[in-house]
Formats: sequence, structure tokens, C-alpha cells
Amino acid sequence: MIRVLIAEDQTLVRGALAALLAMEEEIEVVAEAADGEEAINQALATHPDIALVDIEMPKLSGLSVIEHLSDHEPSCKTLILTTFARPGYLQRAIRSGASGYILKDARIEDVVAAIFMAHRGQKIFNTELMMDAMTDPNPLTDREIDILRLVKAGLSTRDIAARLYLSEGTIRNYMSEVLAKLAVQSRQEAVRKTEEQGWL
Repeated sequence: MIRVLIAEDQTLVRGALAALLAMEEEIEVVAEAADGEEAINQALATHPDIALVDIEMPKLSGLSVIEHLSDHEPSCKTLILTTFARPGYLQRAIRSGASGYILKDARIEDVVAAIFMAHRGQKIFNTELMMDAMTDPNPLTDREIDILRLVKAGLSTRDIAARLYLSEGTIRNYMSEVLAKLAVQSRQEAVRKTEEQGWL
């Protein structure tokens, strides 16, 4: 029996998925979670074999959940289940330790097959997305991504500098590099483009 946790913030989607998986004789849904923090707590309490995790959830993202489970519940394989066909998200999922990346428009048969494959230690990634991720890599450094997250949160250059213990001049230099790499004219455009690619 494969024990599965479902982490999905949309109640209807989570319930439908749980009901469909419950019809499989060799799968048992042992826990459901509506946000990232609950997903981690449920995983630590129930020790599932597989965690099906949405990327964008309240409190903690699915990617943060995967990183936490990789460290604290390593026997649990994780599968991203998302509406976002973004190469950047796929790259980050792989780095986080995900065993697969499945789009929500997949058939339930494909989701079930992915669960069995992940349980056997196999990797399941969308071929087209993999090609896009290989041909369109993220040009930004981790520090530049950190700065863009703070820009997205509405912080000024001064506040970002204070938060990261850097000078304002250094932050401006980083932002100049970001704008050049992304071929955009403003901080807001940079945030929008990185979000569209799934890098942020």
C-alpha cells in the first residue's frame, strides 16, 4: 500500500483528487493539507511514502515544503502537481529534490502512474518543459533573486540594503545587472518577468 499526502490549497481540487486516488486499491490517502505549514506537519505526523504538492500555497510554497521534507522526511518522495508550465519552476523543483512535475490537466491515470513510478524511485518530468528548462536557463544569481523577492514585497533600496547588510550602492549595482540580464527597464518589469518564468 502506497501512503499518499495531498497538499493543495483549493478545497475542491484537493477533495476530488483524494476521492479519485481512494479508488485505487494500492493507494491510501493518509493526510490532506491546505497550506505549506500544514503539509509539513502532516507529513511529519503520518510519514507518507508520496507527497503530492501544489507549488503556490499559503504560508509556505510547495518548493519550500519539498526542501523541508528532503531534509526531515527523506523517505517521502515528492511530486509537484501544478497548473504552471514554467521552466523556472521545473528547474527549482528539481533542485529542491522533487521526484516529478505533473500538470493539473493530466489524466488521473497519469497521476496514479506517476505515484507508482516515484515510489519505485523513478523521476517523472514533462519532456517539453524539460527541453524549455534546458534551453532557457535562469540567468540570475541567488543573491539577485533574493533582492527581487524584496522588491516584490515593496521594500525600497535602502530597506533592501539594511535587510541584506549591504550598501545601497551595492543593491543598485545588483539591480543594474538584473535589468541588463532580463532586458527590462524597471524593477517592476524585472519582478514580472521572473514570475512569468517561474524563477521567483
